[in-house]
Amino acid sequence: MQSPEYIPFIFLYENNRSTSKQEISKRLRQSLSETLTIFYPIAGTVVQNSHVDCDDTGAEFVEARVHAPLSHFTQNPNFEELVKQLFPTADGTETRNLSVKISFFECGGFAVGLFLSHKLVDGSSAAAFVRAWGKTCCREASGIIHQPFPSVHPSFDMALHFPPSHSPPPSMYLGVPREKITTGRLVFDKEKVEMIRKLEASRSEVKDPTRVEAVSSPMAELRRRAYKGRDGDGDGDDFVPRCSCDEDEGEDVVSRLRATIRGVGDDFMKGVMNDDIYSANAG
Repeated sequence: MQSPEYIPFIFLYENNRSTSKQEISKRLRQSLSETLTIFYPIAGTVVQNSHVDCDDTGAEFVEARVHAPLSHFTQNPNFEELVKQLFPTADGTETRNLSVKISFFECGGFAVGLFLSHKLVDGSSAAAFVRAWGKTCCREASGIIHQPFPSVHPSFDMALHFPPSHSPPPSMYLGVPREKITTGRLVFDKEKVEMIRKLEASRSEVKDPTRVEAVSSPMAELRRRAYKGRDGDGDGDDFVPRCSCDEDEGEDVVSRLRATIRGVGDDFMKGVMNDDIYSANAG
């Protein structure tokens, strides 16, 4: 089992004035229930840090009403502190593999906050679960109820490749230290994002960059300038993809970013998994 930490996700939605709160809640509940039939261990209970009892009691879904508009959160300088209120409470989550909290704002917008237990999932599998839930919810919203489930078919056979140890499970408490960290948040409105997309399309081989691709390009350039003149490379997890280029070389971050993301396909992941399994068996 992984450590007893929780992987958080938060999604904020403005009011589209076409769907009631009751309908939104119903769709989210139904689509979550259907998604959990595919990712069924998440709906179970971890027993003695050794196995999962698929008893359908490991998931929690709660709703809340917020007596403030969504903008009170998104436009507040203390967003990082306020947004914590949109996540499920920590009390009792030690026994949950999944906790979901839907918060409806008085303006009609809503937030979806959730915790996924790191005992069962890592970042990649957590993203796969959230993506599958989103696709299922969109499918139900479109009225297509007999369409096959999205092409996500997780397998839970890691024990075949990495046989579990028969020794007693060690203590999983890591004691993550709490540090005072200063963070910054950049907010791009719709008009600015479209302006950046047009700019990047004019100087890139990609003529239809996504919003993420377009915004990543100037951020990567700013990061490169910030690191210019420093000794060595930065360590740790980088939010912006690292690109190496000559000083005089015209940098097409959008093309590189798209090619890199598309290169992470089934064949690439199979190769990575095979290398990991080979290394583990050889060791």
